[in-house]
Amino acid sequence: MSGWEQLSQYIMSGLTTGSIYALAALGFCLIYNATHIVNFAQGDFISLGGLMMYTLLGAAGLPALVALPLAVAVVAGLGVVLEAAAVGRARSREITVLIFITVAASLLFRGVFKEVWGKQALAVPPLSPDVPLKLLGATFTPQNLWILGITLAAIVVLIYFFNHTLTGRAMRAVAINPKAAALMGIDTRRMVRLSFALAGALGALAGAIITPITTASYNVGVLMGLKGFAAAVLGGYGNFLGAIVGGLSLGLLESLGAGALSSTYKDVIAFVVLLLVLFVRPRGLLGGGEETRV
Repeated sequence: MSGWEQLSQYIMSGLTTGSIYALAALGFCLIYNATHIVNFAQGDFISLGGLMMYTLLGAAGLPALVALPLAVAVVAGLGVVLEAAAVGRARSREITVLIFITVAASLLFRGVFKEVWGKQALAVPPLSPDVPLKLLGATFTPQNLWILGITLAAIVVLIYFFNHTLTGRAMRAVAINPKAAALMGIDTRRMVRLSFALAGALGALAGAIITPITTASYNVGVLMGLKGFAAAVLGGYGNFLGAIVGGLSLGLLESLGAGALSSTYKDVIAFVVLLLVLFVRPRGLLGGGEETRV
């Protein structure tokens, strides 16, 4: 394999994983903008998305294009349950307390997932026939294209939602100033709950489309969630565009770093980058003020 072909392969791999990190980072940003907390259960949304695809495709025998939106809907519902039953009912509004609630919820979710699906890795079939393709020297599968295409579609839908719908604009208003939004008649609690639902949907989408390449298991989303968090910080925590840039950048850095050094260091790269960003530019690459929130 020539140097150009290797580079093309690393770029394709990096864009694929970077798309998953971007979806996870967007989920973190949505909840942070609505509540100012870090939702450490975001990785479990990713895990459940993959597990639901395994169940709906295998046990239920549904076609992939039906199973995918159902899996997303189920995990979006879990996001609503997390807000309604735990975060929203907490007597304390202290940020630290709310963050620890999401940590406890994450541990609970993993325990339930392990009891229901077991500890073994579960194979999930791809969304379309797994026939290798080649472009610019890079060899990839149609699932890679599904990941890139679905991620792009999700981003376009979110941009339209936040900029051209009444509910999306209400969510942006709550993110900027919840007290002022409440005075204007916006149901801030409903907007927060919707943020959790959207974060769950994005996590499920990431898990559902990546598990045919990886596998599904009760804790597979934990590391992906942490890398999504790193991507959100890299781009500028709470920044919509920053989450996308941070996710894709982190995926490319991982892939190129693994190619230049060793795949042994692949998982280390994300957290080294996170530490460097926190030391050098704590606000992230595109970190800004309140106006950048969605």
